[in-house]
Amino acid sequence: MYKPEIFIETPRLLLRQWHINDIPVYCALNLDPVVMEFFPSVTGETASREHAEKIQKMISQKGYGLFAVERKDSGSFIGFTGLSHPSFKAPFTPCTEIGWRLAKEHWGNGFATEAAKAVLQFAFNKLNFTEILSFTATLNKRSENIMQKTGMQKKENFLHPSLPNGHRLQEHVLYSIQNNNRT
Repeated sequence: MYKPEIFIETPRLLLRQWHINDIPVYCALNLDPVVMEFFPSVTGETASREHAEKIQKMISQKGYGLFAVERKDSGSFIGFTGLSHPSFKAPFTPCTEIGWRLAKEHWGNGFATEAAKAVLQFAFNKLNFTEILSFTATLNKRSENIMQKTGMQKKENFLHPSLPNGHRLQEHVLYSIQNNNRT
């Protein structure tokens, strides 16, 4: 039986490479309008599968990415948390971003914060990144709350360049955290 490589372990979670069995759950969570409330639209199965393949490839090539999050108590894949590089142009890009997306039945348990804190430690202690950013629509107070709980500081608001003027999600908030371990 294939055991995906584990990159990070927390008290309750494994952050690991993706497994083929994760894909149907990922497709379902991307089709959930509650999970995708602060994205322009839900993501269909084909695009979700392509995204998962892209994530797997990045992790294999770079040793980091949007790690699959697995609960230790149940062995369930519950979503992702990890690092990526936004493809849009903004005054703060190029950059490394931390992001997360969990199935809604796992919200409210502190899993996203636990995973995000572990990813930040990994980014700073293992990968030696100097700064990690995170951003979301200003309406997404749940994600902004996670950013604050990880110790990130608000930098500014910006208009997401991939969204049309006047779109309800265009205004975003940008957070940052610095690597205090670097000399």
